[in-house]
Amino acid sequence: MAIDKKENALCNITIIHEDILEKVKKEMTDDDILFNMAAVFKVLSDPTRLKIINALMLSEMCVCDISALLGMSQPAISHHLKSLRQTRLIKYRRDGKIAYYSLDDEHIKIMFDQCVTHVKE
Repeated sequence: MAIDKKENALCNITIIHEDILEKVKKEMTDDDILFNMAAVFKVLSDPTRLKIINALMLSEMCVCDISALLGMSQPAISHHLKSLRQTRLIKYRRDGKIAYYSLDDEHIKIMFDQCVTHVKE
């Protein structure tokens, strides 16, 4: 006989486990951090931005390079780069008139790799 998993997931009794609530309340992540995390996830919810992150994991690149790689206009790429910069996912350095973009730190690659692993499972 098949068991309806949705029905079994429901709690039929109203009992508050005060000890669990207190422990969890003390260990919950601060609201400001959660707000900033949500902003990062929102920026990463765009496939084009994920492609840019993926490309920058492999090499530092300028806007022209990214534009050619993704087959998009430079203004469109610049728009995406701005969002990625504002959430500190990428950074840039100037070399004369050219700005070269790279990941802000190693955590970005770890997040990307972890998500790829999760999706493949």
